[in-house]
Amino acid sequence: MIQKDALNILKAGRNVYLTGAAGAGKTHVLNTYTAYLKERGVAVAVTASTGIAATHLGGMTIHSWSGIGIKETLSDFDIELLLQKESLWKRYQNTKILIIDEVSMIAPHMFDTLDRLARAMRDSDSPFGGMQIVLSGDFFQLPPITKNQTIRYVDSADVWKKMDIRVCYLEEQFRQEDSSLEEILSEMRSGEVSLRTEEVFEELLRTPKKMETTSTRLYTHNIDVDEVNNEQLTQLPGKVYTYAMSTRGTSSRVASLCKSILAPEKLELKKNAAVMFVKNNFEEGYVNGTLGTVVGFEKNTPIVKTRAGKKIYVTDATWEVVDDGKVLASATQLPLRLAWAITVHKSQGMSLDAAEIDLSKSFVAGQGYVALSRLRSLEGLTLLGLNNKALAVDPYVLELNTQLLNESSKWTKVIGRFSEDDFKEMHDDFIIQSGGTTDPYEIEKIKSEEKEQPEEKVSTYEKTKILILEGKNLKKIAEERGMTIGTIISHLEKLKKTGSTVTDLKKFKPKPDTLKEIKAAFKGSKDNTLAPVHKKLKGKYSYEELRLARLFL
Repeated sequence: MIQKDALNILKAGRNVYLTGAAGAGKTHVLNTYTAYLKERGVAVAVTASTGIAATHLGGMTIHSWSGIGIKETLSDFDIELLLQKESLWKRYQNTKILIIDEVSMIAPHMFDTLDRLARAMRDSDSPFGGMQIVLSGDFFQLPPITKNQTIRYVDSADVWKKMDIRVCYLEEQFRQEDSSLEEILSEMRSGEVSLRTEEVFEELLRTPKKMETTSTRLYTHNIDVDEVNNEQLTQLPGKVYTYAMSTRGTSSRVASLCKSILAPEKLELKKNAAVMFVKNNFEEGYVNGTLGTVVGFEKNTPIVKTRAGKKIYVTDATWEVVDDGKVLASATQLPLRLAWAITVHKSQGMSLDAAEIDLSKSFVAGQGYVALSRLRSLEGLTLLGLNNKALAVDPYVLELNTQLLNESSKWTKVIGRFSEDDFKEMHDDFIIQSGGTTDPYEIEKIKSEEKEQPEEKVSTYEKTKILILEGKNLKKIAEERGMTIGTIISHLEKLKKTGSTVTDLKKFKPKPDTLKEIKAAFKGSKDNTLAPVHKKLKGKYSYEELRLARLFL
């Protein structure tokens, strides 16, 4: 199927699974459709299963958007609690189209949970409460992470079979500049790697290219990634800045939380260190997977320049496990980790000019395909290792891929019966049903307002500042912004650092006795880090309380 056909089906309001090889233009189609809807005043939610995929679409993770958070399933009681969140309820009520990218990484039980929550929020028995659902992904990418060894894909979810999905399999190729790489990936998708391809890999292993300092190294295991990163950090000159994670909660809950968040318990940085963000913060300009370089430090605060050229002053982030409004466990750390090397898993969604790839320890079908499909050409590949598993793909995925191609071919023939006028009528009907406009004057008006929007944009700190000036307390501000109290405190720190004249910061000042005790604990601290002070005070004050006090030292 070509992109135009897929867009005609999408604009008709059908539930769609958009798929195709890496570089087939799935993201382009989604961005085009999203722009089309917004220009007509239709509310669309753009989400993805991973942070880095979400940023390609200018959206957020489905976990954050849906309200599920770090959970994979919800009890009836959990859903009842979420129904009481007015802002979340309004989000579901207002949304007409929900886009979920990288859907292949969503486990079937979670997909069914998303459906249950959407039906409850919209008070409808229709799949996902009647929203148009646009799914995008590729089953040749890595499968969902499961606790047991059984791999089940999202197509086995109960609701998948009820959604009347139109499969749009894009077969054009736009990413790979090298036809030989495209041919290799096509062979892997067919399950039949040729003798010629095997010879290409053998030659790459025999005569490895000189490693480029700007290339990214991909490994299948974290232990290899950590070894490379630590070695590279040691070779950098200059001062080491060390950041210790602070945690609260029972040891078992804290251990489970720390395992899921990717932030290291001890983070060491130097100027010129390659880093990757490990948390989503769209307002600050980074997501889980954003790559950058440490360009300096300001009072122990690292300054990271992303590959997109944005400079970010990185402050602490807090991860929490919350149940019934109560924080059961939390971890506070800079949302960074070293990134000269990253895992194949974390590379998913990236496009790389050059990469050094070690597939000698591949252990899951699809790892080789994901790693190789990150590249734009075979010229950019330095192959460090390969095993028998590396080029394998899941037999289930091979069979499913044939079915998807046949389904897509069927829909291509079906829509070939319609004229341009037929499509226009269907498209306009769906826009009207979704509360949008087909009036050319109104569309142009919305377009012009969209162009002006960036100039009117208020920074995330200024939004917090406005709520401070309105006299709201930390808890209320956090609720209204949809953020943690820790994030709001980081905004206060930023406001102070930028010379803000907000005198109302005084309202957050601890009581004199408390401030005096904390100030004494900070005495002698070279860089005002929190962990030593927290330890010295034997946990008497939370990290949020210590951060607030630090503002007034």
